[in-house]
Amino acid sequence: MKAAFITATGSPDQFQVASLPDPVAASGEVIVRVACSALNPIDLYIRAGTIPMPIPLPFIPGCDFAGKVESVGEGVTDLKPGDRVWGSNQGLLGRQGTLAEKIAVKREWIYRSPDGVSDTALAASALTGITAHLALFSNAGLKNGETVYIPGGTGGVGSMLVPMALAAGARVLCSVGSDEKAALAQSWGAQTVVHKRDDIPARIAEFTGGKGLDVWIETQREPNFMVMVPAIAARGRMVLIAGRTAQPLFPVGPFYVKGLTLKGFAMFNATPEEQAVCAADIGRWLAAGKLKPTIAGTFTLDQAAQAHRLLEGSTLGMSGQVVGKVVVEIG
Repeated sequence: MKAAFITATGSPDQFQVASLPDPVAASGEVIVRVACSALNPIDLYIRAGTIPMPIPLPFIPGCDFAGKVESVGEGVTDLKPGDRVWGSNQGLLGRQGTLAEKIAVKREWIYRSPDGVSDTALAASALTGITAHLALFSNAGLKNGETVYIPGGTGGVGSMLVPMALAAGARVLCSVGSDEKAALAQSWGAQTVVHKRDDIPARIAEFTGGKGLDVWIETQREPNFMVMVPAIAARGRMVLIAGRTAQPLFPVGPFYVKGLTLKGFAMFNATPEEQAVCAADIGRWLAAGKLKPTIAGTFTLDQAAQAHRLLEGSTLGMSGQVVGKVVVEIG
């Protein structure tokens, strides 16, 4: 099979695209012929060696996939060749990734593709969609009618958070970095969109009628708790999904007096059962048109290095040029 892989961690220049042996399904595994993969920041960190994880060499990066079942291993009885499937959680914790024509995936990380939803949309909604769902519901406990603020509302996860919160009946305020991004967030139905340059506390107060937010989902790498804590209503919730090296100031007194909650999580630590709940909603919302992932760029497998460079410049380089997801079309 053809694959994009590395033999040492480092820059995107480490990528090679060549033939590797086809994977063989072990017990409980499924061989998937990949139609589409999608990139995430964690793919960059693992490829660069920034996040130390065990990786087999040669290593194929990539978490997300959509395609068709090619064969199944012993013990897999509910899927058959030709079934359309999608999922995430590959390329992590020693598992090979998805920038390849074929991948071996444990059954627990595979979801059936809903009719009428493209492989591109499914791959683009995988890790970011599951992360957004876990943030809003398992961690923040978002309820119908509550107010939620989402910084970076058109980023990879932000572009999933906004429509999911709306689908749950929440009132959504998000911030963006350009008029183009503001128009996109408004097209999804966000009630209020502000620019990062605006007076965010003042806009939050206006949005909530001075009552404060119920939920703040922090997608940025440098959370400012001196702004966040005063902006949240009593018994409000904050959820962190980024900022591995951040060490911000924290206003302890106002935090505990208001009875606030702060939670953080990494998507890949969630159990297969927890993630399957997310995937069921994601598939249903995609089929109903409530989720429509924005595609920032489409590349071929031969262009894996270019795809990584684009996302790296936008995230680590802070250019913000990527709006939505970077995908790699394979099959």
